[in-house]
Amino acid sequence: MGMGVDVHGLDYTLAAKRAVFDAIHHSSLGFSRLVGATADDMTVNVTIGAPHPEKVNADEVADSLPHGRANVDVVVGGLQLLNDDGSDGTLIANAIITVSIEDGK
Repeated sequence: MGMGVDVHGLDYTLAAKRAVFDAIHHSSLGFSRLVGATADDMTVNVTIGAPHPEKVNADEVADSLPHGRANVDVVVGGLQLLNDDGSDGTLIANAIITVSIEDGK
């Protein structure tokens, strides 16, 4: 799981990509070599939680993944705190990533 923040600007895609980066860098996947697969054989399922899912560019989030075939789903979640006049704020997006490799069975 990861968390991404855009402190000013309310850039939903940026916060989502930061959440993915955070999630990836909190894990280590060494199983692919055990099953004779490469990192590009992975299917990477990403769920992003953001207050306004429609503001996240899922294709751009998928392109930020270093390996695998990406599936990105964006759901309602995260947090948004607007400033007093509502023109800016802080945005938090969350990411959950699961990885699978087909075993041929």
